[in-house]
Amino acid sequence: MQKVKYFFGLLAASWMLMSMIHTPKEKVNWISFEQLQELHAKAPRPILVDLYTNWCGWCKVMDKNTYGNSKVATFINQHYYAVKYNAESKDDVIFNGKKYSYNPEYKTNGLALYLSSWQLEYPNTIFLSSLAATPAPLAGYMKPQEFEAPLKYFSKAANQKMTFVEFNQQLKKEW
Repeated sequence: MQKVKYFFGLLAASWMLMSMIHTPKEKVNWISFEQLQELHAKAPRPILVDLYTNWCGWCKVMDKNTYGNSKVATFINQHYYAVKYNAESKDDVIFNGKKYSYNPEYKTNGLALYLSSWQLEYPNTIFLSSLAATPAPLAGYMKPQEFEAPLKYFSKAANQKMTFVEFNQQLKKEW
């Protein structure tokens, strides 16, 4: 009987310790383009699109290390509508009143071509200040520390008169 009590006590202590160590991290609240348009109509805010492909290894690394970073996820959720979009999707999608379809010549959806300014590099992070804004693509893998400046700049870009270089020089890096 003593061994059973000891075992359950040890089990309970282990469970408590594990729950403290494995506290859930904040995750990016990814939405669809359909949800984006509904939410943006009610409460406009900047938009971030993670343009990826299933075969892209660096897309997976960025998803895990950068978008999986709690500080990055918290900032994105507070300041952006975030859309994760497979550039090779064969499904039609309507964005800002225009229908985009799969382009077999480029093996890419027309929306991905538009958003990336025809820069078919992955991962590709697209910043939009509004649904009708000209997309600002930022191609390539970025570590959380490298991602901080563009995230902060584009979240405030509509209210700024400074260039990204000027903003980056003034930015106090926190990540």
